[in-house]
Amino acid sequence: MEVKPTPFVGNFGDCFRAKRSPGQWLQGIYNHGAGSPYVGIYLCDQPCLLIRDPELIKNVLIRDSNYFQDRYARVPRNDKIGTASLFLLKNPNWKMVRSKLSPIYTSVRVKKMFKLMVEVGDDLDTHMASFDLSGQGKNLEVKEICAKFTTDMIATTAFGLKVNSLNNPDAEFRKCGRDIFETSLFRNIELVTMFFMPEVAGIFGFKFLSKTCSEFLRKTMWSVIVERERSGIKRDDLIDLLIELKKAYHESPDKGDFEFDGDNLVAQTAVFFTGGFETSSTTLSFTLYELTLHSEVQSKLRNEILEGLKQTNGQITYDLIMSLRYLDMVVAETLRKYPPLPFLDRMAHADYKVPNSDLIIEKGMPILISVTGTHYNPEYFPDPDKFDPERFSEENKKLRNSCVYFPFGEGPHTCIGMRIGLLQTKLGVIKLLTKYEFTPCKDTLIPMRLSSTAPMTVSDGGIFLNVKEIKTT
Repeated sequence: MEVKPTPFVGNFGDCFRAKRSPGQWLQGIYNHGAGSPYVGIYLCDQPCLLIRDPELIKNVLIRDSNYFQDRYARVPRNDKIGTASLFLLKNPNWKMVRSKLSPIYTSVRVKKMFKLMVEVGDDLDTHMASFDLSGQGKNLEVKEICAKFTTDMIATTAFGLKVNSLNNPDAEFRKCGRDIFETSLFRNIELVTMFFMPEVAGIFGFKFLSKTCSEFLRKTMWSVIVERERSGIKRDDLIDLLIELKKAYHESPDKGDFEFDGDNLVAQTAVFFTGGFETSSTTLSFTLYELTLHSEVQSKLRNEILEGLKQTNGQITYDLIMSLRYLDMVVAETLRKYPPLPFLDRMAHADYKVPNSDLIIEKGMPILISVTGTHYNPEYFPDPDKFDPERFSEENKKLRNSCVYFPFGEGPHTCIGMRIGLLQTKLGVIKLLTKYEFTPCKDTLIPMRLSSTAPMTVSDGGIFLNVKEIKTT
């Protein structure tokens, strides 16, 4: 199936004019192609394939991923941080760098980080207590609270820094986060062109990070590295790993063509920072929003958490979080409805014949997958607009097709920080739900309205909820 293009803009018109976000635009095409395994579209004059069939999605992302090794998105070559970041890096360097960075995300290292994460959770307790939420509670904008919480989390687990943006909204780390994901029209145009019209991004010199944010991350990373090397302190965090990689690179006689030094190292901190705080922040805030609208789910989850805490004498432990099955189901359903990145992109590295078809995907062709389109397909998720954590019970998961749920991607390009992201989201839910009740207020968006310009899944405006302290007896 092919969607008829418009001259010059192809099928990209609504997205280019900011009438619909990339996720909304691709979901619309996905729905338009119901019954077809794929849909042919144009990004301006570039032919592109949106794939719908779960088996074909599995082929592209997993089985035959060697044909689709890279993302289509890219930035100009003079954007040193953008081109070297794991998210945009191309093969063979991508595969090598990912293997070098993977140790920081193992369960062993994540467990070591957990104590630091709990300390940030304690800071969240202090911050929430400052609002005096007794009695009828207060109407709070929780999206910014969640963003500050996850910013502090990434600062301490990656950089070993206590930045306290929860109590200081002007903290440099929080400013940098706002700068990267600001929802201005110009910034959204920059990001959209990187994903869908990379040649245009090159012409205009659009960059992954602003000059201010690049300089901040560069200065922060090197100051921490210099201090670690001087003091000999080890924290088993991202900075320690980057120090090890830099040392190994300079000591190796076979250095390869990727230099583990300079902005190539800064690029990896940028990915850890941007991916770590934004995805967890939006997932946490959307989880609180859905729990607000579904009081029965909120009560059931709170009871599970409180029962679990009884077994640990009130201590939040790594093993406790891993044991909370209903919490896992709630967060999974939030990620179904609000996947952080609502689409996936790949590019064919060689001609690829689609199995059981005469279609040849030609070398260089962009491949797009609508994550939201798949997540909202009633064939896989009946009554898809309904928030229903039971979809992710062990019994129901067994009944579902494979490759129809992928909020963190799938295959070799699965989000490298998924484990940390889920852990800090769940920790935030535990910290907030044990002490506070969430109910709608006059400013609560019902139904939720998503941004029509941002490439990420974000609400259109703040998420306002009434937050009331739970009286303990």
